[in-house]
Amino acid sequence: MSTLDVSRWQFGITTVYHFIFVPLTIGLAPLIAIMQTAWVITGKEHWYRLTKFFGKLFLINFAIGVATGIVQEFQFGMNWSEYSRFVGDIFGAPLALEALIAFFLESTFIGLWIFGWTRLPKLVHLATIWVVAIGVNLSAYFIIAANSFMQHPVGAKFNPETNRAELDSIWTLLTNNTTVAAFPHVVAGAFLTAGTFVAGIAGWFMVRNARSGDAAKLDEAKVMWRPVARLGLWVVAASIVVVAITGDIQGKLMFEQQPMKMASAESLCHTETDPDFSILTVGTHNNCDSVEHVLEVPYVLPFLAEGQFSGVTLQGVEDLQRSYVEDFGPGNYRPNLFVTYWSFRAMIGLLAGSVLLLLAGFWLTRGGRVPDKRWFSWLSLIAIPTPFLANSAGWVFTEMGRQPWVVVPNPTGDKTIRMTVAQGVSEHATATVVFSLVVFTLLYGALAVVWFYLMHRYTVVGPEPGPSASDDQSGPDDDGGGGRHRAEPVEPLSFAY
Repeated sequence: MSTLDVSRWQFGITTVYHFIFVPLTIGLAPLIAIMQTAWVITGKEHWYRLTKFFGKLFLINFAIGVATGIVQEFQFGMNWSEYSRFVGDIFGAPLALEALIAFFLESTFIGLWIFGWTRLPKLVHLATIWVVAIGVNLSAYFIIAANSFMQHPVGAKFNPETNRAELDSIWTLLTNNTTVAAFPHVVAGAFLTAGTFVAGIAGWFMVRNARSGDAAKLDEAKVMWRPVARLGLWVVAASIVVVAITGDIQGKLMFEQQPMKMASAESLCHTETDPDFSILTVGTHNNCDSVEHVLEVPYVLPFLAEGQFSGVTLQGVEDLQRSYVEDFGPGNYRPNLFVTYWSFRAMIGLLAGSVLLLLAGFWLTRGGRVPDKRWFSWLSLIAIPTPFLANSAGWVFTEMGRQPWVVVPNPTGDKTIRMTVAQGVSEHATATVVFSLVVFTLLYGALAVVWFYLMHRYTVVGPEPGPSASDDQSGPDDDGGGGRHRAEPVEPLSFAY
């Protein structure tokens, strides 16, 4: 393989691995804030226990996410120096804002939350987790703004003297319509992940406790696990609606900005009027003549493209290829059709896990019921990874679908601001990149083992006991201090890890 191939593999592996942790961090922080708010308002012990329990899992996930995310920014200078030279002034701006504003909020206030349980007034401590929840979502916005410039470059101008793109308007960059469309879609996907995670764990505990034959365990299932399971299920329900709506908006925008990506997502090789939406195809895909559409649905694709059921003409891959050659010179401007086509369907199809959990969970917990069906505990566990995989498939589709571009030409803007992936790669020896690829893959593999071990261990152990009556944390201090937490053993490191 060439340096370009190995560099792409390295960036793809590290990015997809890092993104495993991102959706859970974005979605779980607000859910933990809601749990702690419920405890502060009601004083009920089970909300305190759930806050600490899911907070521990959040911190494990957050720590691994930060460790793997640092590599991402370094890679732009390591393997993509030409890209950094060309658009560094623009691409670096939202990344700098993410570090200076969003990550500052996350790191500072997550520390206050971890160490402040016995040191801060209750309302102040509650505010710290809400700031963390805001910070992680703000961080997502800046990252998406940087990525959206690659998908739809705005807020920049090309300087022919330096042969570089330069930032023209930070406001235009941050309000890129691609960013505005992508952000709610990504956040909704994150809430779907977190809601499924919470509901799945709670569903497993409900069944385990209900089948234990222990009256105290059954009572815990009713009082603690059922409410948080239904909280997770309501989040899943709302997220599915928002994912569908924002996905439709984003899809229509992509038909305008990146028609090659959307044509590839359908393996639509030739321009057609009112083409059917393809559910299943056979063939090599990358040879358009070999693709056979086996199962199709009418009216769907025209609606996805322009919001109407007929009278829509969509350009095909081969026709777009010819027009790109005319505009940008010789080259292959087709993405990998096989990956683009199936990642798009995996993104949608993997939602089935969350949907099944949602339907079964609401039915089995109706009217105060606690499920004791073993199949539901298995469904709860199986559903947990499906939104993680759906999110990853969505990003694979987004990034692979824009190939061969690393900065896609703006069809309505300055087309001189463009760059192919081959133009952006660093001039390293292939062996150098292979070495770093092997190191990162082994390191990330080790981190994966650590992450799974810790998440599994602390999940199976379950929530810690609540505060004792003598250490009731729901009331004010003896000195009338407005609800400062009572003294309890402080084990911040064991709580975090």
